Amino acid sequence: MGSESLIYSFIARDTVVLAEYTPFSGNFSTIAVQCLQKLPANNGKFIYSCDRHTFNYLVDDEFTYLVVADEGIGRQVPFTFLDRIKEDFKKRYQEGKTDLAVAYSLDQEFGPRLKEQMEYCIQHPEEMNKVAKIKSQVAEVKDIMMENIERVLDRGGKIEILVEKTDSLRNQADVFHRQGRHLRRKMWLQNMKVKLAVLAIIIAMVFIIWRMI
Repeated sequence: MGSESLIYSFIARDTVVLAEYTPFSGNFSTIAVQCLQKLPANNGKFIYSCDRHTFNYLVDDEFTYLVVADEGIGRQVPFTFLDRIKEDFKKRYQEGKTDLAVAYSLDQEFGPRLKEQMEYCIQHPEEMNKVAKIKSQVAEVKDIMMENIERVLDRGGKIEILVEKTDSLRNQADVFHRQGRHLRRKMWLQNMKVKLAVLAIIIAMVFIIWRMI
């Protein structure tokens, strides 16, 4: 990896550059700020390409972290560098007692940290690639776990629907059973009435014949 693999870096709040560093001359800062103004409002990672260089942005809430890199080094090293910068910056200026308003005078304070992190990443490319690979694997495992959780929840929803349908069928069966029992009782009463009527007729006929005799 050449010494020009990472070229220019800055930290910005909204569209205001707070700290920056580059060991090279060029119009990187101008293009970087122009791209910064066109970034989507949501958090995430964004890449712009220009003249065989990539402008790599990491947006986290109101802060944006950038590194311009040679196109040949890919995406892993630049974003590993940006993750390191973000963690370092948050630890110093967001999680500590320092007020965020102080961030507007960071150029001389955090600029050297950008230089140190940039030089470290350039000098340890294998470590950066290994870290990026581990993070990628962790993200993949996380995605798989979330997908499995969603499937379990979806399966739970289907089971719940199935239970509801089973309860509905059970209720319908109970109603049908009650209706059948009521119908059987009704038919039995009708049969008894017919039998009693026939018996009454037979008794009447026997009585009439007996009187005639």
